[in-house]
Amino acid sequence: MRHEFIINPAAGKKKHIRAAIEAIRAACARRDLRHTVTLTECAGDAVRIARSVVDAGEETRIYAVGGDGTLCEVVQVAAGAGHIAVTNLPAGTGNDFLKLFGEGHREAFWDLDALLTDFSQAALDVMDCNGRLGLDVVCAGVDARVAADVDRFKALPLVKGQGAYIMALAQNVLFKGVARPMTVHVDGQTWDRPTSILCICNGRHYGGGFMPVGDAMPDDGILDTLLVPQVSLPTFARLVGEYAKGKYADYPDLIEAHHTSGPICYEAAESITTVVDGEVMRAKSFTVKLSDKKLNFFWPARLSYRLEKEPAAAAL
Repeated sequence: MRHEFIINPAAGKKKHIRAAIEAIRAACARRDLRHTVTLTECAGDAVRIARSVVDAGEETRIYAVGGDGTLCEVVQVAAGAGHIAVTNLPAGTGNDFLKLFGEGHREAFWDLDALLTDFSQAALDVMDCNGRLGLDVVCAGVDARVAADVDRFKALPLVKGQGAYIMALAQNVLFKGVARPMTVHVDGQTWDRPTSILCICNGRHYGGGFMPVGDAMPDDGILDTLLVPQVSLPTFARLVGEYAKGKYADYPDLIEAHHTSGPICYEAAESITTVVDGEVMRAKSFTVKLSDKKLNFFWPARLSYRLEKEPAAAAL
């Protein structure tokens, strides 16, 4: 068994990355595990590193050390490889996918002594968006446009993360307008109207704090899809907080929900901004579907992504 740690040094502060490398090497040394620690050098480099591991054909556990983007890069080549299992050591600001493992997940995933020896594993569904693979959420509404613009504003002098988010939100909601014309085909139905939000969930969290479908399961063969039409700014401001808490079922007149195993296709005359697990794509048409590939994902055994079921009613 080989252990491959792929570290994105841009995902966190330098001192934290140094500490992570020391912790990884120490934990592996205590168990005499054969391991490799490799730092990415640029965007997309995790794909190259993971591909070399997959092509080697050896049973390997890959640890993507970074945010959702680092994990997403590894997924591109690890999905469908039966001899590969993947996990994510959270070193990013969001790490939205891991939030489905509940409270305390960050500390648990960094408990390397436990993760290396006491873990659970499952084959998770993988989404395919125009050939780009993802585990968590695909969005293509105002939320996607805000996410895409945050990085652009971050590049400005003296603008930090929260400021960049506020600027991106103001530009897309107040000045550009929330909705865009879009045609969506899902479950044999056609939605053809200005659209504020299109969100397709395999996981549960995105955008740093949104949980649109709180009972989404990453292994049930279902893509939970929400559509929000054009609404007034006051209605949007009122609705977005409820949407973020997963209360879509309370607003059937404003949020249309589909739970489908089939593809979701959407198109527009103008280019659509789509975000797949934090990665930005632009095109005039997209098809999102469940891939025929699955990803072997492992996590600390004391955690679970499964939801507690309602207790059975007592017999009378």
